[in-house]
Amino acid sequence: MLNQMSILFIEDDLVETMKMHRTLEKLELNHTIHEAKNGEQALAFLKSTDRFPDIILLDLNMPKINGIEFLKILKDDDKIKYIPTIVLTTSHNRKDVLECYKVGIAGYIIKPLNYKDYVYKIDKLLAYWSVNELIKG
Repeated sequence: MLNQMSILFIEDDLVETMKMHRTLEKLELNHTIHEAKNGEQALAFLKSTDRFPDIILLDLNMPKINGIEFLKILKDDDKIKYIPTIVLTTSHNRKDVLECYKVGIAGYIIKPLNYKDYVYKIDKLLAYWSVNELIKG
């Protein structure tokens, strides 16, 4: 049985945000999605909430604080550094992949252009994390 999760979705592209919501509806998943348009908004959310998300889905290419800068701030904070963070990006850049794993991500997924492939990847991603023993709090 899959557990319902709280997800912080950090994405500045409105189309990508709509695609994520459409995918969750299609998959009939009732996860709670908290949205942030950039790293600054995401950090403000994490500092203002009493209940941290179970996982973070993070785009890399964002204004203000990009994904890698956000990761470094996240992993430097003892209260939030253990939230599994999965990069969900269009970047195939090997340097980005290596830098993200070096900082301490839980996964790196390249967004496919084909919607059917996107739904498949999101389904597998969320199924995997919803059966994990996640840190609550």
